[in-house]
Amino acid sequence: MKLDPHLHPVLLELATLERSQGVEVAAELPETIAAREAEAKVLRLRNAAGSAQMAVDDMENEILRIQADERKLRQRERDDKAQLGAEVDPERRKDLEHDLYAAKSRIADLMSELQEAHNEIHALRNNVEVHGAQLSEAQRQAEVARRAADAAEEAHANRPETTVRVAQLRELLPTDVLEEYDRIRLENGVGAASFNNRVCGSCHIQLPPAAVNAIRGAAPAQLPECTDCGALLVR
Repeated sequence: MKLDPHLHPVLLELATLERSQGVEVAAELPETIAAREAEAKVLRLRNAAGSAQMAVDDMENEILRIQADERKLRQRERDDKAQLGAEVDPERRKDLEHDLYAAKSRIADLMSELQEAHNEIHALRNNVEVHGAQLSEAQRQAEVARRAADAAEEAHANRPETTVRVAQLRELLPTDVLEEYDRIRLENGVGAASFNNRVCGSCHIQLPPAAVNAIRGAAPAQLPECTDCGALLVR
């Protein structure tokens, strides 16, 4: 089914109004729901990004602790060597040698811990970058969704009587499109719906990749059909 792209929003508004006719209490606008979900996603990603940054901070503190312990042990090693150079008492030398061995062993352990910490913090920092990029994109999407919701709510508040508006919209649409829309609406109760990312706004099913690619690749004037419910999809 083909329709001038400028009339796609007309068809979508018609479907939305006819779907809501006869409902005494107006449901929350889809745009408002989408904006709230987008804002909730931002909050989840912000919390995740904060947790990722905390993990980096904790690991950086752990690296500083290891490095501080290493410096102390290096000094202890130097002190033991200096004292051994001057000590002649066998028992005292034995104690110093034991302490020197323990310091060297602990330094080796710390070097291994430090290497593991550096490897881990590299992955954690990458994780922070990923979360940051996801958060930025989610914030952008939330801003777009909020603007759409505000516009939809304003339009909804200023809308004419539903029956009058439905008649106005029907006059704007070609006969063949109306006939096809009405036929589908009789079958699924919707007729036409929005296509958001991968989800049909009629049946709310996430469509398979092949169907999504076909819908996205359709010509601008084309009104693809949902492969699940058959609704005309407005991109």
